[in-house]
Formats: sequence, structure tokens, C-alpha cells
Amino acid sequence: MADLYGAETKRVNEAVKNNPEKFPYGYVFDLSESEFSDLRSKFSTANFSKIRTLPKAFTEKGLYMLATILKSKIATETTIGIIETFTKIKELTKTVSDLTEIPEETKQKSLLKRSGELISEVLGEALDATEPEISIELNFAVLKVKHTIK
Repeated sequence: MADLYGAETKRVNEAVKNNPEKFPYGYVFDLSESEFSDLRSKFSTANFSKIRTLPKAFTEKGLYMLATILKSKIATETTIGIIETFTKIKELTKTVSDLTEIPEETKQKSLLKRSGELISEVLGEALDATEPEISIELNFAVLKVKHTIK
């Protein structure tokens, strides 16, 4: 989060420590040793050697609150991006849910198209195509989406 907000990790930790009333239960939590170990195994390319304390994890609400404390242009831009992404994910969740409830084929096709657009919007800009082609497949039980970047 510190990198995304353009701040030092130390400053993010200080913001949380110095503003406990702004980070109630459900806004931020410390990872346990096993959670951190699991995270470390999933991101083998990340450099975790400089970490002296267990990292914090922020919920959606915690990310918004952190942005009110870290007032920089980068923090504001990042927060807007996070809000837009969460909004798209919530819309995608509703769209996928609606697919199971709407029997009309025309409306289902429209919902499928919108689902693909939302996935593309969320993932498309974030992917850096270093390979000639990258494919991502998501399977939501009622919806399978394949997104390819060439």
C-alpha cells in the first residue's frame, strides 16, 4: 500500500498507529505468521527480506480511511483508482448473480457482454504484456470468461 500511495511503509504504519480511532475493527489487521508465510510462497519474486514486523492488511474501508490521512496527489489518484475498481467488482458480482436469475436469453447475452467488459476494465490496464500473449480465465460457475491480451 505504501508504494501505491507514494509513501514509506514506516509512514503508513505511523498513520495507523497515531489514528486508532480512524481504524476500528474491520479496517486493518496484522497478518499472522502463517498468513504471511502463505503470502510469501505465492509471490516468489517479491523481496520480503527487509520486513522486520508482520505486515498489515487493509480492508476496503481501511484503504479509504488511509487515503484521508495520506494526503498527496499520488494517494488521491490511487484512492480514485481503488474506488473505481471496487465499484466495477461489485457491479460484476451483481451481473454474475443476475445471470442465474434471468431466464431470457437476450438479457443473459447482454449481461455476459457486460461481465466481459467489466473484467477487461479491471484487469486490462493492470496487465503489462511482456509476453506475446497473456490469457486469463475466470470461472464463476455460471460464467466463464477468457481475457486475452496480445
